[in-house]
Amino acid sequence: MEVEDGSGVDPDGAAVRVAEILADDRGWARDGRTAFRRVADDSATLVIRIATPRTTDRLCAAYGMDTGGEVNCRAGRTVAVNLRRWQLGSPRFDGPPDEYRALVVNHEVGHWLGHGHLGCPGPGREAPVMMQQIKGLDGCVSNAWPYEEDGTYLSGPSAP
Repeated sequence: MEVEDGSGVDPDGAAVRVAEILADDRGWARDGRTAFRRVADDSATLVIRIATPRTTDRLCAAYGMDTGGEVNCRAGRTVAVNLRRWQLGSPRFDGPPDEYRALVVNHEVGHWLGHGHLGCPGPGREAPVMMQQIKGLDGCVSNAWPYEEDGTYLSGPSAP
């Protein structure tokens, strides 16, 4: 877990929140094959970095992605979390910024795990975490988690 200097985000608080998201019963570890643990050295295979929009754009551009100062990405072993999204959430996500943080972490970690984008499974249904919810919900309901509390994976049709 890294936080860009001067961002105003408390690195310890952010690390605690990210750990909570990754350990949540509705998170990726629910599949029984995925586990996350914090390390304090360069052996990490996944680094979650909260960075200014400018830094996020630079990190993502190195992997051919245009984040336009607005969105997040997975860039190699780094999940680049746009500071603006971390602080403000998204105008299209119906929930508080803290819940949107869970969506950002889960969506980008999902890419790190090899999951592609999904579409809305139907009007009024929960959006899959791998849906690009920042671009619109297409009739779905905002959702920040890959699994329901009962362990059901929230899926949808493949999307570009």
